[in-house]
Amino acid sequence: MPHSQYARHQMGSATIDPAGEFEAGSFGCFALTYTAGYFGIDDTGSLKIVHRFASDMGKPQFDDPQGWNYTTVEASNGAVLQVEYDGKRNIRPWDKTLFIRVVRGYLEEGDRIVVRFGDTRQGSPGMRVQTFHEPTFEFRVLVDAFATYNYVELEDSPTISVIAGPPAGYKAVLPSLAVCGEPLRLGFKGEDKWGNPSHRMGGAYTLRANLPLAGLPAGFTVAAGDYATVIGDLVPEQAGDLEIEVLRDGQVLARSNPCRVVARAGRRHFWGDLHGQSEETIGTNSAEELIVFARDRAFLDVMSHQGNDFQITTDFWAHLNTLTAKYNEDGRFIIFPGYEWSGNTGLGGDRNVMYLREGRPIHRSSHALVDDLSDLDSDCNSADQLFDALKDEDVVVFAHIGGRYADITLSHDARIERSIEIHSDWGTFEWLLEDAFKLGYRVGILANSDGHKGRHGASHPGASLFGAYGGLSCLIADELTRPAIAECLRQRRHYATTGCRAYLEVRAHFARPAQRWSDDPKLGLPVTQSAVDSADMGAVVAYDGDFVEFEFDVATHGPIERVEVRNRMDVVHVLRPYAEADLGSRIRLVWEGSGYRGRGRQTVWDGEAMLEGNAFADPRPINFWNLDKTLDAVAPGHLRWQSLTTGGFSGVDVRLADPRAGTLKVRTPLIDVDVPVADIGLEPIVRENGGIQRRLQIFRLPDENKATRMRQRVRVPLHAGEDNAIYVRVTTEDGYFIYSSPVYIEKAGR
Repeated sequence: MPHSQYARHQMGSATIDPAGEFEAGSFGCFALTYTAGYFGIDDTGSLKIVHRFASDMGKPQFDDPQGWNYTTVEASNGAVLQVEYDGKRNIRPWDKTLFIRVVRGYLEEGDRIVVRFGDTRQGSPGMRVQTFHEPTFEFRVLVDAFATYNYVELEDSPTISVIAGPPAGYKAVLPSLAVCGEPLRLGFKGEDKWGNPSHRMGGAYTLRANLPLAGLPAGFTVAAGDYATVIGDLVPEQAGDLEIEVLRDGQVLARSNPCRVVARAGRRHFWGDLHGQSEETIGTNSAEELIVFARDRAFLDVMSHQGNDFQITTDFWAHLNTLTAKYNEDGRFIIFPGYEWSGNTGLGGDRNVMYLREGRPIHRSSHALVDDLSDLDSDCNSADQLFDALKDEDVVVFAHIGGRYADITLSHDARIERSIEIHSDWGTFEWLLEDAFKLGYRVGILANSDGHKGRHGASHPGASLFGAYGGLSCLIADELTRPAIAECLRQRRHYATTGCRAYLEVRAHFARPAQRWSDDPKLGLPVTQSAVDSADMGAVVAYDGDFVEFEFDVATHGPIERVEVRNRMDVVHVLRPYAEADLGSRIRLVWEGSGYRGRGRQTVWDGEAMLEGNAFADPRPINFWNLDKTLDAVAPGHLRWQSLTTGGFSGVDVRLADPRAGTLKVRTPLIDVDVPVADIGLEPIVRENGGIQRRLQIFRLPDENKATRMRQRVRVPLHAGEDNAIYVRVTTEDGYFIYSSPVYIEKAGR
């Protein structure tokens, strides 16, 4: 039932004190005063003060006056109030609810209820402000004046402004591929400790490049208030892996991702985040602000707004199409009109729909939050119905995992759905890829954010249930246009990362000519064949040999921990840029996995490590995205942490005072293990605990690993009877995965 519109002007008013600007993640006391209107609030009537699902503001608590987020509620007339907090007690997206019921007495016009979020009067540090930027963070107030549980929203609810803090780190962003003699751009920004681009980084900076770069200024100035800077018309003059450093007062603040500079033009690499939402559905800030962030603060080339379809009104769908037409610019920034088909899991689960032009219909999974039922007949309640409705459209669809997961075992149309998204803010989901392989689907691999916090393309998960940094997809296309990007997606010619920007190329080499199809022959579409001696990612090939030579070339920002060459889910080779003899006193503990496929997939790994007969030195967390989840050295031989995973991995990198002495004891809620330090080597010690790849690994690393480039060619045996899907997964020491889309090889003559 939608909220009532009855007599809104007579339902009272609300104010907040203090108002104004507050730094993301800071603490404060916010006194919200509700003043009853003409009707007052009757005995057993109630108020709701609600916040968005996406907000990670502190959770109000009522029991510890000295603890975080202590909240008090008082009625000016002495009425007795029942106070509760529930994260799902109001209509989405305003789910998070402070519920206040008048249980003895009533309110007349002019009576007040004062709610102190973060009441500091008894020692609490206050309420923790949400960790991400939002100019109009709203305390939305709903009134049940008549004790009917039918709520009316106040005409004006109070707001504060959540702003970024000072920069805690800096990012320098280059394209991943460039051509000698052709200009490129450098993006630069500072981010606060929660990942918000900071507007407090004004001043002079200098630049330094490792390769000749015409047009590179000695320095540049960032104006106070600017969130990001782009320096264009930089022309590389020499092939190689270009990196640019940004310095201030002689200190290196940021080193760019590697940019592979080649002598001749071929296909280009474009970075995209094809999945995110704004405040008109379940996200934060407006759709236009999301687009501008993606282009100007995340330095993306490609994006798509993907709001939950059951929240997209007809007017908002028209507005989205206006925005995509406005901001789409060939050669500069591509945005696809689209939406997230958000069907129930039992009817197919989440799918992302991207049209190549504006003005196309929206086929909702339901009208659950859309009151206008005039276009109800256009709904597609199941994924099969959706695919049928889209079969004649110029459209690209991919499957994804969010709160609901896409069940591709139930529904899949390979003519339209060419790729699957296996990483987002929600976590990493290789099991979706395994489902595809088992069913014989030939899919590409994507990673995006599904961001809800307005940071499209640079999606820090904040302090809420999201367990991972948002992913990125590198789209290898002839040019930056909608048709070229769509062709790349349909040909599966893309790779995915869990948030870093890396250069990656893979290729299968054949000892004698193989037959490459122009498209997947399983689709029943017209195809042609050509003889080839090699094939790149996404290709579908028939070959009668017993093996292929598989080559990869990867350049990363962080040191490379390992490269897995896989055939389907089988790891054929594990390659490292170091050997057993290079190992030193540094060990790594990694925990990973998820509970199950649905919403409650979070796995808590709060635990500790004890070292008997030795001591830890320089412990460093890996993928501790939520700053409330800490790694603490409580003693020389004792580490303690709070951590959770949702399919990806977190861990600890630590040095030992003695590389061989003592016993390591690890204790977590799921796995306990005792290991002699001398037994920790190159190959991981692995302990499993059910769920989906829920496990703990312990292994040793070199004291220093400088390898950020690997190029290697390995032999991969081919098997008959099912597809060979050959690809790589690269793991970097700073916590990222990089996946190529597979080369699909059908063994001819089987």
